[in-house]
Amino acid sequence: MPVDPVNPVPAAPPTTRMAAAAVRGLLRLPHRTKRALAGPAIHRDGNELDLDAQLLLRITRTLPRPEPKPATLRIQARRMAAIGAGQRAPVRVDDSTVTGAAGPLRARLYDPGAADALLAYFHGGGWVIGDLDTHDALCRTLAHTAGIRVLAVDYRLAPEHPYPAAIDDAVAAFRDIVGRAEEFGVAPQRVAVGGDSAGGHLAAVLCQRTRRDGGPAPLLQLLIYPPTDLTGKAESRRTFAEGFALTRTDIDFFDRCFLPPDIDRTQPDVSPLRAETAAGLPRAVVITAGFDPLRDEGEAYADLLRTDGVPVALRRFDGYMHGFVNNALAFGPAVHEIAALLADALPAARESSTDPGADSGRNRAATR
Repeated sequence: MPVDPVNPVPAAPPTTRMAAAAVRGLLRLPHRTKRALAGPAIHRDGNELDLDAQLLLRITRTLPRPEPKPATLRIQARRMAAIGAGQRAPVRVDDSTVTGAAGPLRARLYDPGAADALLAYFHGGGWVIGDLDTHDALCRTLAHTAGIRVLAVDYRLAPEHPYPAAIDDAVAAFRDIVGRAEEFGVAPQRVAVGGDSAGGHLAAVLCQRTRRDGGPAPLLQLLIYPPTDLTGKAESRRTFAEGFALTRTDIDFFDRCFLPPDIDRTQPDVSPLRAETAAGLPRAVVITAGFDPLRDEGEAYADLLRTDGVPVALRRFDGYMHGFVNNALAFGPAVHEIAALLADALPAARESSTDPGADSGRNRAATR
């Protein structure tokens, strides 16, 4: 039975509710009307942009673009997430704290009821924007649909706290969560990690660090359109540099905020795709979007994992753009599918956490 949330979602401002209603109305229009509003179909690199994605993209292009300042962008991210949240899944929600690298961090526990595993989740936002509220709806869906507890962690953001603060926080928080696992209702070996975009980067680097430094390893890793090669050499970064939600200008801004100018971007702690080997890393669920500049490096990381013997479930959503998991109004079925993929990966992950040799010889094919 669904559990009523302990912390109900605060009522959105009237303007946000009106915007959400307008988006919902647009999405309910007949296909022919949506096509007329969105314009001719857009094809790129063998894929066709999803009609709803194209319609929303055309609408957002008419809106004022905020100044590229962290404070302004953070406000916009909260508002856009509230507009696209949709119907939030009914799970128990409790605020908490975990220990970061430099002190306590805010966290939020999503409990669907009976669950024997926990996902430590790191939100996206270019290491600069995003918080517990921007990803509240997503975390509720992951918990409810996958049947897993989710503990969202509010790590320190750049530019106030540049590299490696967010990574250090993610690693410290994971270790604290494992050490307090019973407090969160699971066994220590049942703690997975995940994140979208920058949060996926943190999860990937965390897995490599725990392998390098020893100590507890995550049960599995959920990587949703992660940036894995910050050298920027992936072909999709050029193919989709302009016009599809996340632009080259956006990426450059986030990189300048997060990375020191003289940093070596080829080191695995910055670009996990550059690791010499992925052997011994946790099994992975990797999600990419067809019209995302980060698409190729996410899929290349899945290939690296699989080549080095790590079981991987790879799913590309061909017609979608970067950031789609934060808009359940338009892309709710896809978000539920991601949660189902996570749920499908859990039994084998549990088995391999009990029997370290259980994954040897396995090679899970990607799905497209």
